[in-house]
Amino acid sequence: MMEDLPIDTSHPAVREYLALIRLQVLTPLSLLVNIAALMVCTFVLDPNLGDISELYPSAISPKPYMIAVYIVAIYVGQVGYCVLLVFSRKPETKRALIQGCGFPLMLANWVMAFWAIAWILQAFRLSTICLGILLGLLLYANVVLLIYHAPTSKRPLDVAFIHAPLRAFLLLPLGVLFPYSLFVTLGLTWSPGEPQHYDRGQWPGLAVMFGVNLLGLLVIIIRRDIVWCAAATWICASIWSEKPKPYPVFFVVVMFTVLHPVGLVASTLWAWLRGRHRRTGPIALPPDDEGAPNAPPNGERPAREVDTEALWG
Repeated sequence: MMEDLPIDTSHPAVREYLALIRLQVLTPLSLLVNIAALMVCTFVLDPNLGDISELYPSAISPKPYMIAVYIVAIYVGQVGYCVLLVFSRKPETKRALIQGCGFPLMLANWVMAFWAIAWILQAFRLSTICLGILLGLLLYANVVLLIYHAPTSKRPLDVAFIHAPLRAFLLLPLGVLFPYSLFVTLGLTWSPGEPQHYDRGQWPGLAVMFGVNLLGLLVIIIRRDIVWCAAATWICASIWSEKPKPYPVFFVVVMFTVLHPVGLVASTLWAWLRGRHRRTGPIALPPDDEGAPNAPPNGERPAREVDTEALWG
């Protein structure tokens, strides 16, 4: 059918235009499917997503309502992404949408919808597989954006509606959903009626939380990433606010709740001070004329020509 069209579909510009049209249709559709699946699994079915989490508490269980608020923020960012996808005119923005994150984000929305269904059915192995695929898709999209379509202050809408939602979406499975689903799959949980066993899985939980948040802290310090800082801090708060919590895990997530914003502020101040030092560095003086070929010896001043007619009138 494509061969019968009166256009050259092999031309790069035509292929890019067709890819953009596909994304303008499929991305909002995938977002609607994602929202619909989570809405049904939260407000219609019983037990819902939060109830399933309460049935399987673990050392890294998050507060369900805080994760719900976080997901709503991701949806709001994706709505802005879809608007930018339709109305973007800059070629750099179009390339970032088509070649950077377009299809991985569209697939990620579908995978998250399947994860919600698997979680409701308590098919935790399938849930962990879905979250692993989701993590891989979002990691790929963020790496491509960072390397080939880096954020810049010249295009603030790209930063607000492409880079920020993708980065926040990445931290959802990386920081909490994938590790928690893996813990449930491995049986590192306890019965809700036996809080005395809340230390089960505390050392794996400590290792996971420390490793993920240490990676995040390095990203925050090196790149001065505001989105990563806010998202990681919120996820840490959602974990330590769910009680009971083993003391090692509680201590680590509270520590990184403080360290993430402190690291961002310290890195920003350091970059500002370095820039100020460079601007107020030593002033370069012009070179001395002694080394010039026509310079007089011993620093003597050269003789000046005198206009005798002007002198004597």
